[in-house]
Amino acid sequence: MYKVIRKILFLLPPEEAHYVSLFLLQLICSTPFTRKLLRNFFEPVKVSPITIAGIHFRNPVGLAAGFDKNALHLRELSCLGFGHVEIGTVTPQPQRGNERPRLFRLPADNALINRMGFNNDGVVTIAKRLKYWREEVQPYVDLEKPLIIGGNIGKNKSTSNEEAWRDYEFCFERLHPWVDYFVVNVSSPNTPGLRALQDRSFLEKILTGLQKKNQEMKNPKPIFLKIAPDLEWIQVDEVIELVLAIGLDGLVVSNTTIRRDALLTPPNTVSRMGAGGLSGAPLKERNTSLLAYIHKKTNGKIPLIASGGIFTATDATEKFKAGASLVQVWTGFVYEGPAIAKNISAASPV
Repeated sequence: MYKVIRKILFLLPPEEAHYVSLFLLQLICSTPFTRKLLRNFFEPVKVSPITIAGIHFRNPVGLAAGFDKNALHLRELSCLGFGHVEIGTVTPQPQRGNERPRLFRLPADNALINRMGFNNDGVVTIAKRLKYWREEVQPYVDLEKPLIIGGNIGKNKSTSNEEAWRDYEFCFERLHPWVDYFVVNVSSPNTPGLRALQDRSFLEKILTGLQKKNQEMKNPKPIFLKIAPDLEWIQVDEVIELVLAIGLDGLVVSNTTIRRDALLTPPNTVSRMGAGGLSGAPLKERNTSLLAYIHKKTNGKIPLIASGGIFTATDATEKFKAGASLVQVWTGFVYEGPAIAKNISAASPV
């Protein structure tokens, strides 16, 4: 059924298709009866609850940041069987993002290229939205266990790298009461200079400051770091050392790649799409290698969330065997459809 729907959606430009899909999902979920029907259909049959960093996930399949940037569709996404949804990336001030078109499909590769540029409504608006969800909506959503919400945070494009730590702390403080965990995004290729924040001097200041603020809170929240798949192994080693030293709760592996290796899509077509992060199936092998390397290097001491090239239960099993505790989908959702969490849940962490 979804293959037919996908053909229709793929007639639209990718970003427009995304918003149309969410609008239709919102319409379908407008009544308690239809929401219950969706849950009955999409809720995973095989449920494998898992606890990571003190958080109890009802299943290990989540929706990665970027799909519901502004926390507008949590009620609808909670009907599709996800164990968690990561909102964002959220910045202190609202951003329009990069000029359109900024999202491209590569169907031959089961991939996407995006250069969205942290388009979002800003942390103040999003925090209000999450507060409303927590206090007014979630108590009445018929779930056995609450939907886990992650807050992916970043810096505004206009903020210098020297001042970036202020943006991260600003977002952290305002989202803290309303999210279950945080992901520090210093690895998107679509904000100029952002990936330079993965250098130790910048990264240490950001993470140390967040961890200090976190420990001052009555209810500290787990903090994860999202890394790029394009890091050299020596850079990965430095990240591991820093994460262990600061006592971070884990890593999200990984963001999108700037590489364009071995694509089936013609080079001229890819070139016309321009700059941006590549996601989907081409990222699968590198992602798994990174997971396995970090897991082995740390003897499994750092919890890992796998994000990259996950479409099926077989893909998820590969990530779990490489050391991941949770998996996240985004591009896989676009190509496989709303049953992806149910289908992937057939795989369990090993």
